[in-house]
Amino acid sequence: MAGSGTILKEFKKGLWAENPVIKMLLGMCPALAVTNSATNGFAMGMATTFVVISSSTMVSLIRRIVPRQVRIPTYIVIIAGFVTLADLFLKAQFPVISKALGPYVPLIVVNCLIMGRAEFFASRHPLFPAIMDALGMGLGFTGVLVVLGGIREILGSGSIFGVVFMTEEVFTPWVVMILPAGAFLTLGLLIGIINYASQRREST
Repeated sequence: MAGSGTILKEFKKGLWAENPVIKMLLGMCPALAVTNSATNGFAMGMATTFVVISSSTMVSLIRRIVPRQVRIPTYIVIIAGFVTLADLFLKAQFPVISKALGPYVPLIVVNCLIMGRAEFFASRHPLFPAIMDALGMGLGFTGVLVVLGGIREILGSGSIFGVVFMTEEVFTPWVVMILPAGAFLTLGLLIGIINYASQRREST
């Protein structure tokens, strides 16, 4: 039985030390494609968090009965099932957001973050550590997408979560920030600033 300190460590690592986006550079496709607004970033992050927690839970529960020869196909089927649930939920309850996210919700199936947690953690650990690992990774992923989407939305539209607080009379939006180039620029600068701050902290 894992101790509370170990459980907390498994949760916290996804928030910073092993953050999927800024540290491991996983899930780059949705991180760059859907973060033209904070709302889209949050929605994609929550959908991914649901899938990674649900799939890790299932994989941990069946880890002793799945033959190693078919483990990857089994995990893909499990992940695809939960992705379908998330996609149908968004289409039914939040059709506008679902349309804005487009094909990137179904593409969660091939997100390396989710398969990685299933293969390298959930399949080798008991239920509760697997859930906490998935929760930390999901929230870390969501946090970066919200920050990335928020920066791009503020600079590109003068709004945050759809609420306009800077009109064109006082601020000229940077149109590039809501385009693909803005995604690469913002993420690159964000990773660079974080790495620089981390190095400075380690050197002091």
